[in-house]
Amino acid sequence: MTDTDTTAALLAAYDAQMRSLEPSTPAPGVTYEHDGPLLRVVGEHRGFVGGRHDWGGLRGRELDAQIARQRDFFAARGEAVEWKVCAHDTPADLTDRLRAAGFEPEPEETVLIAPAGDLATASPVLPTGVTLRRVTDDADLDRIAGMETAVWGEDMTWLAEHLRGLLTAEPDVLEIYVAEAGGEVVSAAWVEIRPDTDFAMLLGGSTLAEWRGKGVYRALVALRAARATAGGAAHLLVEASPDSTPILERLGFKAVTTTTPYVWTPAT
Repeated sequence: MTDTDTTAALLAAYDAQMRSLEPSTPAPGVTYEHDGPLLRVVGEHRGFVGGRHDWGGLRGRELDAQIARQRDFFAARGEAVEWKVCAHDTPADLTDRLRAAGFEPEPEETVLIAPAGDLATASPVLPTGVTLRRVTDDADLDRIAGMETAVWGEDMTWLAEHLRGLLTAEPDVLEIYVAEAGGEVVSAAWVEIRPDTDFAMLLGGSTLAEWRGKGVYRALVALRAARATAGGAAHLLVEASPDSTPILERLGFKAVTTTTPYVWTPAT
C-alpha cells in the first residue's frame, strides 16, 4: 500500500468512526442530539455541531437553514456554538455559508494518526526531577485547569468540571496524567480509549513555557500510547496545534487532514 493509500484509509476510518462519535454514557448534564445528519452536543462549556464529511448531502438553501437552525438553538440558550469543519469536507462553500451566518474561524489544527504500538513506552525517559502520575482527584483536576490557564492566558477553569464529568460518566475510557516538578503541574494530558473504534484519542498536552523542549510532552505521548495499546487501540489520534504538530510528525504521526472550529458567539 502506498503512502497515499494509507493516508486515504486512515482518513476514511477517522470520518466513519470519530466524526459523529457518541459516548455510551454522556457526562452529567450533557446530551447528544441528532438533527437530520448533524450531531448536536448540548451542556458543555459551549455547544458543538459535528457530522460526516459530506454533511448528509446538505447543500445551498437547505444547508443555510440548518446552519441558522443550530445558531438560533444556542442563541436561545445564550451560548456559543462550535461547528467543526475539516479541510476535506464538502460542499466547498460550507465555510463561506458559516461566515455569512456569523460564525468565525478559530486557529486551525492538524489531524494526525499513528500506530499505537510503535510509540508505546510504559516507562518513558523524563527530565531530571519530573515525574508522571495518573490523577482522578478534584484537587488535581483544579491544578490542571490552573496550569492550562497559565499556558493559554485565558480562563480555563471550566476544564476541571469538564474532566470531572467525563471521569464520572466513563471512568474506564478516560485516563488523565500530570507531569510534576517540585510539586508543580508542568504539563497534563489525557487519553480516551474508545471501545468499538480503532482509535485512542490523545488530548491535552499543554506544557508550561519553561518546560517545553525537554521531552515532557514526548513522555506523555509514549505513556498514553502504552495505555492505548493495553486497551486494544490500533491507532492514536491527535488534533494538534501548530506547536505540537512538528513534534508529533517527528514521532511518526501522519497528517491526514486539518480541522477548524467555526464559532458563533452571542453578543454580550
